[in-house]
Amino acid sequence: MLIGVVKESEPNEQRAALVPTDVKKLTKAGLEVIFEGGVGKTAGFSDENYEEAGAKSSSREELLTNADIVLRVRKPPQEEVPKLKKGAIHISFLDPFNETGLIGSFGEQKVTAISMEMIPRTTRAQKMDALSSQANLAGYVMVVLAADQLPRVMPMMMTPAGTLKPATVFIIGVGVAGLQAIATAKRLGARVTAFDTREETIEQVKSLGAKFLEIDLGETASTKDGYAVELTPEQIDIQKQAQKDQIAKSDIVITTAAVFGRKPPMIVPSDAVAGMQAGSIVVDMAAEAGGNVECSQPGEVVDYKGVSVIGTGNWPCLVAKDASVMYSANLYNLLDEFIDEETKEFALDLEDEILSGCVITHDGEIKNEMVRKASA
Repeated sequence: MLIGVVKESEPNEQRAALVPTDVKKLTKAGLEVIFEGGVGKTAGFSDENYEEAGAKSSSREELLTNADIVLRVRKPPQEEVPKLKKGAIHISFLDPFNETGLIGSFGEQKVTAISMEMIPRTTRAQKMDALSSQANLAGYVMVVLAADQLPRVMPMMMTPAGTLKPATVFIIGVGVAGLQAIATAKRLGARVTAFDTREETIEQVKSLGAKFLEIDLGETASTKDGYAVELTPEQIDIQKQAQKDQIAKSDIVITTAAVFGRKPPMIVPSDAVAGMQAGSIVVDMAAEAGGNVECSQPGEVVDYKGVSVIGTGNWPCLVAKDASVMYSANLYNLLDEFIDEETKEFALDLEDEILSGCVITHDGEIKNEMVRKASA
């Protein structure tokens, strides 16, 4: 079983799919690992680190052609899929609901495509859950980035010249990223308020020392994986209006609201941003996918009437070394779970509760039912 680790082709992607520590575990288990030169450079890992761990350097073309399993962080360029070995396994984030052409190419090449977004949120799969590991870091990074841009301090300070009040932070969406954002803002001494449509998050918010903003939206629900169910247009309007006062008195607003498999809801209109004080910061975690904030722009920092609206995205890349370590551990745990110790083959049991969720294509067919319906 030959495992190949590809250097990321996205210009702003700094993470590495596999780090030397996990390479060493795989080679000790009797597996062969090859890597593209420079694969870990931007994350702080040299080619020598990989070689010392037992991996061998390879050209990109040779790796794609020969590897039985190809690992990467981001989805591949579509033109690279025909270069993959027929029957190979490709594992990465794939954005499968929006990349129908890419998924079709995997099927044509008879490549087994595994999407890291689709790892189910179960106890057994928790150690493979790359969405959560990267979202955790994103929550931390967004607060630190906002604090760096804010023209005032985060904690209360009592000085001979007077007392400085703590910054006020409002976090919308209390998933993994939102919870980490709350915890980070509290550590920095800010006064934190949060909101989520799911009732079960109220205790989580309060347990971190933050205030929960009560908004009566009527009946709401969560999916079996813990994601928020999409609100009705009427409920979104209620949420927008109820949040306006809190947004206006906040120094930092961070939005992390997402609906799995769909465009994120626009929950902060431009007029709400305009009501904030000059110098305030808004961070839209969902900007690259369509945005929670009306005036955010993907990949940019927008000055909207004196308020900085940050939509730069790919937040884990700002802590690329730790993000790589965590993502690599997710991949290693996936491989360790399904590669047979004796045969060294990947046991592709499509009835398995984990693989049935994350295997998108196999043997020329789209196997994931949700993705198949979205591609129809």
